[in-house]
Amino acid sequence: MISVISPRAAAYAAGLSAAELPAYVHDLAALDGHARAVRAALGAPSERVELYYAAKANPAPELLRALAPHVDGFEVSSGGELAHVRAAVPGHPLAFGGPGKTEDELRRALALGIERFHVESESELRLLADLAGERPGTAPADVLLRVNLPAGERGELDGAALAMGGRPGPFGLDPQQAEACLPLFRGRRLRLRGIHAHLASGLGAPAHLAVAARVTAWARDLADRHGIGLSEVNIGGGMAVDYARPYDRFDWRAHGAGLRALAAAHPGLTLRVEPGRALTAYCGWYVTEVLDLKHSHGEAFAVLRGGTHHLRTPAAKGHSQPFTVLPVEEWPRAWPRPAALDEPVTLCGQLCTPKDVLARRVPVAALRAGDRVAFAMAGAYAWNISHHAFLMHPEPTFHFLP
Repeated sequence: MISVISPRAAAYAAGLSAAELPAYVHDLAALDGHARAVRAALGAPSERVELYYAAKANPAPELLRALAPHVDGFEVSSGGELAHVRAAVPGHPLAFGGPGKTEDELRRALALGIERFHVESESELRLLADLAGERPGTAPADVLLRVNLPAGERGELDGAALAMGGRPGPFGLDPQQAEACLPLFRGRRLRLRGIHAHLASGLGAPAHLAVAARVTAWARDLADRHGIGLSEVNIGGGMAVDYARPYDRFDWRAHGAGLRALAAAHPGLTLRVEPGRALTAYCGWYVTEVLDLKHSHGEAFAVLRGGTHHLRTPAAKGHSQPFTVLPVEEWPRAWPRPAALDEPVTLCGQLCTPKDVLARRVPVAALRAGDRVAFAMAGAYAWNISHHAFLMHPEPTFHFLP
């Protein structure tokens, strides 16, 4: 499985010392170009399609600052993310989402003047109302109710990599529950700005647009029936990132055109998307080296420095992480160099578990002990979701190419 790696990232990875491995290498110029193209596809501000970055995908300050010129704001999902993102990109609008917000987190968010609260339940709405009421003289807290709409009859969620709605789950309010919350805004220091509905991850542009149209129509119907002035619909992220086809990309141009047409059909509504993985995944690589190459019961296994405690994504999603072999010709040992030639290889880490696998039975022309491997699409949901402390191996190093 050979994946694309930018020439400057490959050259930089090849020049790292052994002591710097494993390493995360991020190409900030590539990220800037990608984010600029996404922003252009979504259109000008007058076309009422906003772009927020979901910081959970990768909260590295260097990435946040590279994205800042191209996004309208950032979505955070905890008090820790809130403080981190506010410090990294001060002055940028934040939307506070996620289930299970604590009282302390909500107090902190209100004190910081967070621009949007994505409220997940009636209880959370009541708590936010009480806390906002303790702050007389301040502006009302702006709220988007997160709604768990049922799956559409046309199967928009079919093939989704991860369902966040459309079925029973901890996220958001059932439609009837959302309607029952409307009276709670009266006489309180809360302002209902709109509806949030992130239903699934891993959708292609046509499916994502179909979901966006259904969510927007539901929000418009809600506003009309209750005589309320909604101004925003947040359709979340979840744009498809296909690890099995690293050259394929989400069709942002078609998606942007569809969203602009949808916004034009609903005057007064601003649409917002909150991608995470689809913005940053392609700008990062996890680079390591082959410590050993062995055969077991007829199969080849490459044992790598590092592993899923650094890059948990392939174990979590059950896929093979795409990679490029970076050959190293020097072999300083006295014994013959272990190698796999023209055969499938399973790439494992150093952990004492058979689940520590980054790629399984992938054909390679040649892979030898001492070679380097650059795992692509490691710019999102990689280091930040991994179980770093297991076995207490050293942490990777981090590199950001300007």
